[in-house]
Amino acid sequence: MEKDQNINTKNQDTEAKEAVSEEQNKEVKQNTNEKNEEIKEITPEEKIKELEDKVVRTLAEMENQRRRFEKEREDAFNYGGFALAKETLNLIDNLERSKQILESDEALKNSEALKKTLEHFDIINKDMVSILSKNGITPLDSIGKKLDPNFHQAMMEIDDDQKEPGTIIQEIQKGFMMKDRLLRPSLVGVSKKIENKEEKSEENKENSDNL
Repeated sequence: MEKDQNINTKNQDTEAKEAVSEEQNKEVKQNTNEKNEEIKEITPEEKIKELEDKVVRTLAEMENQRRRFEKEREDAFNYGGFALAKETLNLIDNLERSKQILESDEALKNSEALKKTLEHFDIINKDMVSILSKNGITPLDSIGKKLDPNFHQAMMEIDDDQKEPGTIIQEIQKGFMMKDRLLRPSLVGVSKKIENKEEKSEENKENSDNL
């Protein structure tokens, strides 16, 4: 009796497995048929359109790469000597400092030797500026202009009622451009309005009263 029941149970399990396997095969066939139908649904015109889109995207990417390369090549040609040019400006600065030291030397003042030496310094300075200018490196013209943070760096404020506040009235170190790029900013002194002592005292008094 138990033996017959075991046999029936095994038969039922086998039938159940076969039914599941058959169902899975149906699903696989159905999915395959659906995919085949999707593939068949793409028309030649759609395929051509898809290929055209890929070609257009590829050409656009190639054009962008070409433009980047051209920009990098142009920058390398125009600004490749940027660091060297910046270092060269130190020679001009040292020449100017040497000139100032000689001019302030009491032992050399009003001497013919000093006069000739300063003349040579001026010639050298003009030659160096001329060479730089031929290579697109030009000095900034700052005196009398309004302070522009893009080109100037204010180092001090100087009392001056004759000039509008923020006007450059002293150039401590000359700035330079390399074509359309700032090589270094001008170090400058700018004007500020002279404060009236009486007005300042009155203002301080008012502030004290408010406290």
